[in-house]
Amino acid sequence: MAYVDGFIVPVPKNRLDDYRKFATLASKVWRDHGALEYVECIADDVPFGKRTSFPRSVKLKPDETVVFAWIVYQSRAQRDKVNALAMKDPRFGKMDPKTMPLDGKRMIFGGFKSFIMKR
Repeated sequence: MAYVDGFIVPVPKNRLDDYRKFATLASKVWRDHGALEYVECIADDVPFGKRTSFPRSVKLKPDETVVFAWIVYQSRAQRDKVNALAMKDPRFGKMDPKTMPLDGKRMIFGGFKSFIMKR
């Protein structure tokens, strides 16, 4: 079975074009280094739950939206190798958290072993 990194991140609505450019570059970098699949999705039908929800998970502000994404790898070992290479990739240049089109402090992320994967 595959290994998957998943993440949820708040993105300011007025920075969506910037985020799309960043995500497009990230998808190329991760795939070039061996990721099998790279998917980013923007919120379309994500209600604010009474106790839990995607918006609550990132403390969504009124001028933001939620992005839900995942990257698929062959294994955790391959994921660790790909992530290390991607983080050092010169195409990213110097990433300054103050100018990024997302709030990384409120990003939720993690690695998951797949147990069902049908395509």
